[in-house]
Amino acid sequence: MPLLPAAERVGFGWSFEPGVVIPLIVVGVVYARGAYVMRVRSSHAPRATAIAAFAGGWATLVVGLVSPVDGISEQLFSMHMVQHELLMALAAPLLVASRPGPALVWAFGSGSRPVLVRLLRAPLVRRTWRALTQPFTAWLVQAVVMWLWHAPPLFEAALHSDLIHAIQHLAFLGSAVAFWWSIMHGRREARGLAIVSLFTTAVHTGVLGALMTFARSPWYPAYGAGPEAWGLTLIGDQQLAGLIMWIPASAAYLVATLSTAYRWLHDSEWEVVERERAALAPLGR
Repeated sequence: MPLLPAAERVGFGWSFEPGVVIPLIVVGVVYARGAYVMRVRSSHAPRATAIAAFAGGWATLVVGLVSPVDGISEQLFSMHMVQHELLMALAAPLLVASRPGPALVWAFGSGSRPVLVRLLRAPLVRRTWRALTQPFTAWLVQAVVMWLWHAPPLFEAALHSDLIHAIQHLAFLGSAVAFWWSIMHGRREARGLAIVSLFTTAVHTGVLGALMTFARSPWYPAYGAGPEAWGLTLIGDQQLAGLIMWIPASAAYLVATLSTAYRWLHDSEWEVVERERAALAPLGR
């Protein structure tokens, strides 16, 4: 994604890079086929809410990586920030909430499906995934990825190289998937750690956004005259990007914090009621 002079860049077109479009199409088709096969042949078909969550996450990836958002992000750092937040704070949690694994596996034939299941259940694969989705590990990896890739040398390297830019997006999305998995599908007894992870993520992303907002000089001069084509200065574009990370992105993590805390309290109350019923049951005989 080498930067071009502002006059030569058009941000309103859709991107059709094969390395992005083909995987998106393949994943979407495989999931759709798997969900259909499960509805026909399995008693554990995905719920409508799960299918909707996957569709929402997949559509968010399309908006972030294929729509004009991607083209404009070459000119505006603020739009680049929108793109990253779409990946990490919207697409990732929606995909994780859908638990797409079974549908993706069922898309394959009866001959290859058992092989794929054995591969996914291999001890090394399960231990690796379990380690990556431990609450503290997932929190730390996402935090390091977020701060490291916003360091000016690495960020500007991604602006000038398609390969590095792809690695950056994979790092953002992959770390976010592991993070949200630890929040949504972690052990129930680790809900307290999940709440701490979400709250501290809101804090450190807010700090990074504030640093961008109040910086006195541009961090990424490689954007050059791009912001001027949109009526912004280089530092003004950076301040807008900082505000996007500081306020709406941090707010998303805070909302998730409150939601997780509510679920935790609700489940705890339900467990207390069930224990009381179990204790009173013999007295009712």
